[in-house]
Amino acid sequence: MALIVHKYGGTSMGSTERIRSVAQRVAKWVRAGHQLVVVPSAMSGETNRLLGLAKELMPDATLANSEAALRELDAVAATGEQVSVGLLALALQAQGIPAVSYGGWQVPVATDSAYTKARIASIDDQRVRADLAAGKVVVITGFQGIDPQGNVTTLGRGGSDTSAVAVAAALKADECLIYTDVDGVYTTDPRIVPEARRLSTISFEEMLEMASLGSKVLQIRSVEFAGKYKVPVRVLSSFTPWDIPIAEEASSGTLITFEEDEKMEQAVVAGIAFNRDEAKISVIGVPDRPGIAHQILGPVADANIDIDVIIQNVSHEGRTDFSFTVHRNDYARTMNVLETQVIPSTGAAKLIGDTKICKVSIVGIGMRSHVGVASKMFRTLSEEGINIQMITTSEIKTSVVIDEKYMELAVRALHKAFGLDAGAVVAD
Repeated sequence: MALIVHKYGGTSMGSTERIRSVAQRVAKWVRAGHQLVVVPSAMSGETNRLLGLAKELMPDATLANSEAALRELDAVAATGEQVSVGLLALALQAQGIPAVSYGGWQVPVATDSAYTKARIASIDDQRVRADLAAGKVVVITGFQGIDPQGNVTTLGRGGSDTSAVAVAAALKADECLIYTDVDGVYTTDPRIVPEARRLSTISFEEMLEMASLGSKVLQIRSVEFAGKYKVPVRVLSSFTPWDIPIAEEASSGTLITFEEDEKMEQAVVAGIAFNRDEAKISVIGVPDRPGIAHQILGPVADANIDIDVIIQNVSHEGRTDFSFTVHRNDYARTMNVLETQVIPSTGAAKLIGDTKICKVSIVGIGMRSHVGVASKMFRTLSEEGINIQMITTSEIKTSVVIDEKYMELAVRALHKAFGLDAGAVVAD
């Protein structure tokens, strides 16, 4: 008998019929002798509906800058998952399976007090283990917890993935199965490259890079949790028939593995990731002196804005240009910080902003042991007439910033160049 955590996304919980199908799938695993903890998301579209109601009553700017408002926003958003767990517990009971539902605050899932983007501090597993020992399926809200003052908090979009992996880590579960509307992790988005292949396995490091670079299959914090606590995670589809044999289901999808074997090393590039939600900002003509990078980026960081790719140009006559990227949603705020704080303090000549850029990346642990991978990427883009604006690299990834209008062309060209539609090849 194994202890398994199932996580179901919003589309899997999108209607009472879908919830009934989830209950039938969970019941199948229970009848096979396994202990089950289930972490469902809110029903598809429900979180957006709830947040929309809140924004009708209070402007976005006030919501974003008022801690009191953010506290209430979390209280509103958390109700979506509370409905899901109650409905799923009822559906399981209708299947003859003893089930009990809990909100994150009842477990409890302890978090910090960063409303709308809280981080999990600990999970008390005592209550859950007692229910499991009594033969019950435990259904726990994803996406939420409780802070030291007893306030409900949420973990941010995609937080149910993080909740599920964190629960699996706390319980030392045998495996965490993430059921989504796709049947695994692909070499790239099949909507852009129909020839994209589903990967049977992907290393934790590769999945972490893919998630951070724009792959929407798993939320990055869930991958971080999996890596930190060595939680075996499998991504698979909830749209397969619920009654397929467990052995078949348990080996489907994509397994995130922590073991790198020779076969994985042969694959130079595992996948192509992309992110169109980026904007580039250039601070032109800043004094080239020690500390100038901190003078520019310090106020941006103080505004709680994440910075991605950074480039500082070669100095010319004591002046240099400094460019970096931020999430497109943070573009206006970043420009305001730079205009009001950085330009006056540094004496920079001007600001240039561009919201029509994107980032395209190649990822693969095989890049550690193969030369020429980056040059092959650059040559491929050059042959397609695509200009590279910025470059950043790590041991297992190379990312470029390009004009947004070339994104799909770049992804298709790189996917073909590295043989991902027919098995990866060694870079020449």
